[in-house]
Amino acid sequence: MLSGCSNHSPAPVMSLGKDYNSLERGSYRGSYYEVQQGDTLYFISYITGRDVDDIIRSNKLSAPYTIFPGQKLQLWRPKYVAPQYGRAAPVAVAAVPATKTPTKTTSSKPAQPQTAAKSQPTPQPASQQPAPATASQTQNAQKAANKNVDPAPTKEYSQTTKSNKVVTNKPQPSNAKVAKWAWPSKGRVIAKFSNSENGNKGIDIAGQRGQSVNASASGVVVYAGNALRGYGNLVIIKHNDDYLSAYAHNDQVYVKEQQQVSVGQKIASMGSSGTNTVKLHFEIRYKGKSVDPMRYLPR
Repeated sequence: MLSGCSNHSPAPVMSLGKDYNSLERGSYRGSYYEVQQGDTLYFISYITGRDVDDIIRSNKLSAPYTIFPGQKLQLWRPKYVAPQYGRAAPVAVAAVPATKTPTKTTSSKPAQPQTAAKSQPTPQPASQQPAPATASQTQNAQKAANKNVDPAPTKEYSQTTKSNKVVTNKPQPSNAKVAKWAWPSKGRVIAKFSNSENGNKGIDIAGQRGQSVNASASGVVVYAGNALRGYGNLVIIKHNDDYLSAYAHNDQVYVKEQQQVSVGQKIASMGSSGTNTVKLHFEIRYKGKSVDPMRYLPR
């Protein structure tokens, strides 16, 4: 025989000193019995009034019929009796007083959920049903519903700003590949692109205050403002569904959102907004991810 231990150790089939004389046989009432430390199948059979073999069958126990503290054993298994009044009534085989058979019968059709019942209108006679809506009425109702629906915004840049606007039905960039990239300004590259987590997401070009900043490729201006912290006066151009270019730290901005621009067109003047030196911070983003502009710009 297996000896009982603590917590997850199995309780043996034989008794561990339970006092049978202090308990009345069949004194336990319930459909389930939770195994306590030191319990055995014989002790559980004694206090529940159930045969050991019945407990083994009800709980599908296999030899050597090991039970564990905390395990719930089923004592009574429900069974079905012969159908009465058009339906089968489940009853539990337990020593409980029999209930009276109800005098009223109910439909064998299962009850519908309350939410489903609310969603299904009560059928009306043909004379009381409303006339079908005309095509013009349906159109007017659809227009009224559309007024209350805000169009879903699209993300034009990887960072969210309060004043960022979305290009909707104004000039749209083509989906073709960017045919030509040009340098956004003349000057020495003083900071290169870095792929590290906190690295430079573009390149920095040194120059003079007021120096021209030009569109690196043709497209549509989707942002012109200074709401992005650390970028100063910023211009973002969308070239197609894949590519964006960004021009930061400008002194003056000469384009507006939703304006179509051509490659080489002056869009701003170089400055030091958002930084402590005069420079242009230039980025190219492919599908929202920063890429090295030097791979696209001509030598």
